[in-house]
Amino acid sequence: MIHRSPYPDVDIPRVPFHEYVLARADALGDRPALIDGPSGRTITFGELKAGVGRVAAALAARGFVKGDVLAIFAPNCPEFALAFFGAAAAGGVVTTISPLAPADDLAGQMRNARARFLVTVPPFLDRAIPAAARAEVEEVFVFGEAEGATPFATLMSGGGRAPELSWDTANDLVALPYSSGTTGLCKGVMLTHRNLVANVVQTAAQIEVGADDRAIALMPFFHIYGMVVVMGTHLACGTTLVTMPKFELASFLALLQAHRITHVCVAPPVIVALANHPGLEALDLSHLRTLFSGAAPMDAGLQETCAARLGCEVHQGYGMTEASPVTHLTSRRPGRNRPGTVGQLAPNTECRIVDVVTGADVPAGADGELLIRGPQVMLGYLREPEATAATLDADGWLHTGDIGRVDADGYFTIVDRLKELIKYKGYQVPPAELEAVLLTHPAVSDAAVIGVADAQAGEFPKAFVVLKEDVSADALMDFVAGRVAPYKRIREVEVIDAIPKSPSGKILRRVLKART
Repeated sequence: MIHRSPYPDVDIPRVPFHEYVLARADALGDRPALIDGPSGRTITFGELKAGVGRVAAALAARGFVKGDVLAIFAPNCPEFALAFFGAAAAGGVVTTISPLAPADDLAGQMRNARARFLVTVPPFLDRAIPAAARAEVEEVFVFGEAEGATPFATLMSGGGRAPELSWDTANDLVALPYSSGTTGLCKGVMLTHRNLVANVVQTAAQIEVGADDRAIALMPFFHIYGMVVVMGTHLACGTTLVTMPKFELASFLALLQAHRITHVCVAPPVIVALANHPGLEALDLSHLRTLFSGAAPMDAGLQETCAARLGCEVHQGYGMTEASPVTHLTSRRPGRNRPGTVGQLAPNTECRIVDVVTGADVPAGADGELLIRGPQVMLGYLREPEATAATLDADGWLHTGDIGRVDADGYFTIVDRLKELIKYKGYQVPPAELEAVLLTHPAVSDAAVIGVADAQAGEFPKAFVVLKEDVSADALMDFVAGRVAPYKRIREVEVIDAIPKSPSGKILRRVLKART
């Protein structure tokens, strides 16, 4: 059975992503588009549009042409938008990289994406410079100034305009975030201008923000949630964004009050922090209308507790990088919110729920894997035809690897994950990557990693290891921590006699989960 959105289809303009997002910039003029939370530095909508044109022109003057890749390795700041949309306006593709990425991951992604240029910040240059050299990046730009990199301001100093280009929005790539998909290591997700424009239109139709709203940009722009839902959708709607480079609860609450924030997009760990904060009632949060949660499921109890304490609506949605990301969300319209669910299908979106063994459709109320089809679904994985075929079938259905159910009213609940991916505070942690690191330790003969439920983090990685010689759990955790991003660290180790596997050699993670 094909489930369809209860909302009418929305028109998807055939324009490039940057043009759609900046369509209202001239009319908004001197209204703040982006405000740096820590410093108060502000870029107006007029300055944003003009700056994007100058960046595009400067990149083109350096030989950056349609289809070339620019990497951004930076925390949230107003200039991130200038770099992202400037590269897009030059016809480029932007690959965004986690600020937590170690040098090896940074080099690997840039090499795989074939990035020509890198934009970063001075504190990251100790990783960025050697990684860029290894990936054969031609030039490194830096927000601000630092030795060994070209100031990003150089790209803003000219008076040029973006080059005149012809666009095939359904096939021209604009973003190349990296995702583990349903299994395995990170792959480049090919997202087109049409994909991102579609998702902004689909999302904006339900979250209902406008030029009178002020939103906090806490979700990292390198992540598809921060990139499209926060940066793209809010700027397209004329909403002012206050950026935060990282989450600190005290600073977050201070910015909520100081800027009279009306709309917040976060992940469940922030909801937990807010729900448990002892001094919340002493704060003036009367201006806060909506808190939207994504990146991981949130149970009804937490959602209702947070709504009661904050005195605002708390909504949630569902999506994945491969779907740009939103496929389900709860509307702000009266009577549409249903705590504990990820809401209904976004406009222009279809979903099937299928038996994980037979692939047959299951009835309403039964659990199965979610399959998604819509204009926001990716073209595929970069130079990964087999992985693409395993995730995106011939009929255009995206196999999410998530298990869920739908009720009679079309509200979906995510109940489990078929895919092996661990979600730690909204970050993707592929078990295969951690297992590969563990297997390089001389004392480890076999290893398996699973996600363990945790109230604060959602899940954390736990390793099961078979040893060839004695080694402490702390030593193994330190070994992995020195080779992966901080959010990928293993938090617990258990020694066992053998890793349970199927006859084909696949790790039986459900058996390991039963031990926890």
